[in-house]
This record gives sequence, C-alpha cells and structure tokens, in this order.
Amino acid sequence: MVVEQTRDAVLDLLASLTPAQLDKVRAAFDTPDHKEWTYLPGDRPGLPLSELTPAQQRLTERLIEIGCSERGVADSKAVFEAEVILRGIPDLPPSGEWEGSVLGGRYFLRVLGDPAGTEPWAWRLNGHHLALHVTLVDGAIAFTPQFIGSNPAEVRSGPQAGRRFLVGEQDLGFELLHSLDPGQRAVAVVSEEAPGDILTRHDPVADPSRLHQGLAYGEMSADQRQVFSLLVGQYVGRAAGPIGLQTWQDITDHGIERLTFAWAGATEPGIGHPHYYSIAGPTFLAEYDNTQDDANHIHSVWRDLRNDWGTDLLAAHYAIHR
Repeated sequence: MVVEQTRDAVLDLLASLTPAQLDKVRAAFDTPDHKEWTYLPGDRPGLPLSELTPAQQRLTERLIEIGCSERGVADSKAVFEAEVILRGIPDLPPSGEWEGSVLGGRYFLRVLGDPAGTEPWAWRLNGHHLALHVTLVDGAIAFTPQFIGSNPAEVRSGPQAGRRFLVGEQDLGFELLHSLDPGQRAVAVVSEEAPGDILTRHDPVADPSRLHQGLAYGEMSADQRQVFSLLVGQYVGRAAGPIGLQTWQDITDHGIERLTFAWAGATEPGIGHPHYYSIAGPTFLAEYDNTQDDANHIHSVWRDLRNDWGTDLLAAHYAIHR
C-alpha cells in the first residue's frame, strides 16, 4: 500500500511541475552522486522547495506524509520551525503547514529513476538538518539514511522560550542512562567527553566500527529494556507503520539482545552539558548528539546497516533481473 501510494504521489507531483522544474528534480537512478548526502547548510542537487507553488508544496507534503508516520511528519516540519526561530524570522508558518517561501531555498527535492516504470527508483528531500531518503524496489521500500536535527534544541528567549525539539530522543536517552546501576553505567558510559558530532558523519556507508559497543540490551533489566525499546522507537517510529514494523522485525530476527547503548559526555541535561549516545546492532544504528552551541543543537541519525539506499533490496532485484 505504501509503495503504491508513494508512486502515485510522486507521479502527481511530477505532473504538476514545469519543464524547468522537471529538469532540476529528475535524475537517473544510477547517477554518480546517488549516495552523496549531508545535513550541513548549503545547496544540494534537486529542485528547491522555494520554487514550488503552494499546490506543488502540498503535493510534496503529501509525499512525506505517506513515507513518514504522524510523528515523523511533525519532526520533519519542526526542522523548518527551528530554522525560522534560529534566523529570527518574526512569524512561524501557520500551524500544520510547510514553509516554502522563507526557507525552501535551503531544502531540495529530487526523484531518481522512473516511478512510472518497473525498475528501482527513489525520492529524497535534503537540506540543513533534514535528510529523507526513500528507495523503492519491486514492491518493497527502504527509508534510510534518515537524519533529523534541530538548532536550537530548546528556545531560550523570545515568545517561544521553553519550546523543545526532539524531546523524546533526549529525555529517553537520559532516562535509560539514569536507570542503570553503577556496574551497568561503567559499561555504558564510554567517555566523559562527548564527540563534537555523530561519529558516522554523513558517509555514504555507515561504519559501525567507529562506535563504542556500550551496554547490551541482553544485560538490562526488564524495565530498562522497556525504556531502551522506547528510545529505539523514537527513530523507527518516524517511518510509516509498515516500514517501522519491518525494521522492528529485522532487529528482532537478528537478535534484539545484541543491541547496545553507549553514552559519552555529561550525564545530566542542561546548558553547557554536551552529551551523546549511540545505539547499534547487527542491522540497526542510531546516533544522537547535543554538543554544539552550548549543548543546544541536536543531531540524530538512523541508518540501516543492510538496507541503506535499498542495498539488500537492490541486490535481490539485480540477482533476478541480470
């Protein structure tokens, strides 16, 4: 259902674009920069959202709503809202709407391959603190790499003072850390100093060897495992239901007890308390940091170690069709 809805939504969007817009948004699936991405500011290949009409923006929003859960959509929109606050723009977009005119030039939409055909294809939305990559192959779908960040993490002045972004990713991380007994904490806390950024960076292929192992799910109590599962769910739960369920199935099939939690940096939240954690297993990897701008700047990433960019799906496809 998600695959068919995604295809229809992309075709509707493409049909609404002008020839000049189509030239920017379309690329071959095997384009050399297919796996190049970043969460830093700057231009990207693709069509800037600022060049979309309101109707085209709504079609783009529909595409995101199909691939993401309700919370995933809200987290994606919050990236825009945090940018508005950071840049001192007086008014936020109306509740529930995307902001295309003010910030759209910082975000770029791209469609790789032909969604009307039978070969693999993909769509992506990239910009500062937002990277959504969706790959569709033979009726299956991959949702990673996926990055969502926020600057600020907490609004500390002005009319929205006190508003926080990516709350679950931070609060559940601290809740799990604080639930550990001294022996468990000695294993989970791998450094008193947090790294300056996520360790897997924006590499095309995530390298889990960059991460510390930390404390395994299998070494936690039942209550701790519940919190750990909720924390993993903050990442998996950004995807549409069927995608999230498949991810959980993959984690379980490959041994949920092998998931590990590693912490670095401050063990209490607050201004000037930089902190970081990673979650890693045979198929799943997530990283979170809040280290920059006096520990008020969050980065969070979800990688699928088998199926980023649809790698496993593509391998199966080409084994059959080549």
